Parts: sequence; structure tokens; C-alpha cells
Amino acid sequence: MDGIVAVTGWERTEVRTVDWAAVEARLGTPLPGDYKRLVEIFGGDGAFDGYLQLHVPDAHDKSMDVVRHTEWLGEWARTRGSRLWNPYPVYPAPGGVLQWASTEQADGFYWLTGDPDPDKWPVLAKEDIPDSWVRFDGTTAEFVHRVLTDADHPFSTARWFDVHWFQSYEGECPPG
Repeated sequence: MDGIVAVTGWERTEVRTVDWAAVEARLGTPLPGDYKRLVEIFGGDGAFDGYLQLHVPDAHDKSMDVVRHTEWLGEWARTRGSRLWNPYPVYPAPGGVLQWASTEQADGFYWLTGDPDPDKWPVLAKEDIPDSWVRFDGTTAEFVHRVLTDADHPFSTARWFDVHWFQSYEGECPPG
């Protein structure tokens, strides 16, 4: 986490308070600890390098709200099928993918929820094309740090930017 703070130059005087017990109860699963810390430190609603948008509790945009989006995606998969996410089931199916971030280019970043310990969930990244899954066996924070700093990472912004930032959307959009 310190690496993300350092590379973005992020300075925040307040830590966002989230009722994680309520969020996790609504989702029906605990979430990775470093994701929760990422949301608390960066305030949640916003994007790294104008690219990687976090899905967070109580986001201004329901498609960026981790709870509402997860519920919507689960219902979509239940009623219309989950072939867009093959070979993985969609959460809340056992071992399903649970989305925690996305891009404007329709890339999706997910956890593969098969392990009972959410801190051991690998990150799966998917472009908006079939069968384009890339697996990252590391934490959410390690994945974000690599996106920002590793030019060889398949979803890297380091190929385009020498300076990295987090843009908070707080106060920019009305709730809804």
C-alpha cells in the first residue's frame, strides 16, 4: 500500500470510514484486507491514472458501487447466463468472479473467490473480448502497484505516464 501512496503522491488528511461488516454481510463474503485499506486511504470513489476505476461501497455511480454492481452482475448471470465470463462462474456462484475495478475501455478486474481466505484470492483481469483472462497471483494492492509502475504488465499505465495519480470523484457528482 505504501508503494501506491508513494507513486501517486497521494496526500489525504482523513481516512474514509466504511462499515465493512455491513458491506460484507450484504455481499455474503469477506473482502480482501488490502482492498479495504485501499478504499479507506484513497477515499474510494475515483481512478488511478484516469484509468483503473475502483468499485467501492456507496459509489456515486451504481455501476461503480461494489455491492450494487455485484448484485446486478449476479442477477444478470443468473437470468442470462455467464458465458461472457467463461470459464469462470459469476459471484455469488461458488468460486465465482467478483468485480472490484474496471476501466472506461470495458476492462474488468475481478477476484477469483474460491479460497475461503479473501487475502489469498488471485486477481483476474479481462479485456472486453472473450477468453482474454489474465491471472495475477498477488494482492489487490500489488496488482494496482504493478499497473502503475510495471511497463511490462499487460494492463500497465507505466507505458504512457511517467507521473501517476489518483483522481478522487468525491464532491464531483451528485449521489445516485
